[in-house]
Amino acid sequence: MLPKIAFIGTGGTIASIGADQFDLLDYNASGERVDASALIERTGIQGKFADIIPVDIRQIDSTALTSNDWWKLAETCLRIMEDPDVAGIVIGHGTASLEETAWALSLVLDAKKPVILTGSMRPLTGISTDAHANLASAVRVASNPGLAGVFVVINDEIHSPRLVTKTHTLRLGAFQSPWVGPIGYIDGPDVRLMRCKENPPPIFAHSLLRDLPRVDISYSYIGADGVGIRAYVAAGARGIVSAGFGPGMTTPAESSAVLEAIAGGVVVVQSSRTHSGLVVDSAQNRISGIIAGSDIGPVKARILLALCLARGDRQEEIERQFKTL
Repeated sequence: MLPKIAFIGTGGTIASIGADQFDLLDYNASGERVDASALIERTGIQGKFADIIPVDIRQIDSTALTSNDWWKLAETCLRIMEDPDVAGIVIGHGTASLEETAWALSLVLDAKKPVILTGSMRPLTGISTDAHANLASAVRVASNPGLAGVFVVINDEIHSPRLVTKTHTLRLGAFQSPWVGPIGYIDGPDVRLMRCKENPPPIFAHSLLRDLPRVDISYSYIGADGVGIRAYVAAGARGIVSAGFGPGMTTPAESSAVLEAIAGGVVVVQSSRTHSGLVVDSAQNRISGIIAGSDIGPVKARILLALCLARGDRQEEIERQFKTL
């Protein structure tokens, strides 16, 4: 008997219809996307190695997703996982924000079964599209009985949601886990896991996703004067992630704005615009009350900080989460 896999469609490039097979760049111009059932039918994988159950949430560009959509996704996954006959879940997702959704779900889902996010760099109708292969690989991984938790599967690779990031606008191998690499591979029908087979247990209730506080990202560059930081505070930000230089540094003007924000009750996490490597927990930052963001990139640090603030965590607990995750 074939394993049952739920496929949740959310739109994105993997479901997009271009003007013709050579339309690989501006395919969003048409705004046409197929639903989960049509995507499964067009890729031809139904019944080949899994019985796929289509589930639709929204058919949109992933840049339009909100944290409320994350809550809906989490709710849907939890409901599906209650069915003992379902072996795993695949989520079709746009690649623009795929890493954010994967990270958010990994923080809130107590996934006893595999939840796999996948997408494609070329539209469904494009010549040499990767939609078919990526969906097939994701279904194979979701059917693996030894796997549990949230993972990203793309380009025949399995990645941790904590580490994976999109590193190129167009190339099929855009998704990488810098300095660490994938945790597994898919070679034809074979799923090979090289490292951890499950995520750590979730640390947040998924209901928090419905009402996340405002947390903004400030990007450091030569001449940055802190105006952006002050504007975020004025807009009501409860947290700010500083995407600083190198190991976690800002311009002097930004540092002044950060100190003003902290004095006003805003929680500030220092990350790095390099997107990999450890942020130094410097003596000056500790004195200032700035939390070191470990090796978590700015985009994912924003999500973690927002969840901590939504739960009402104090400074010490937020620091602990960034150190231990």
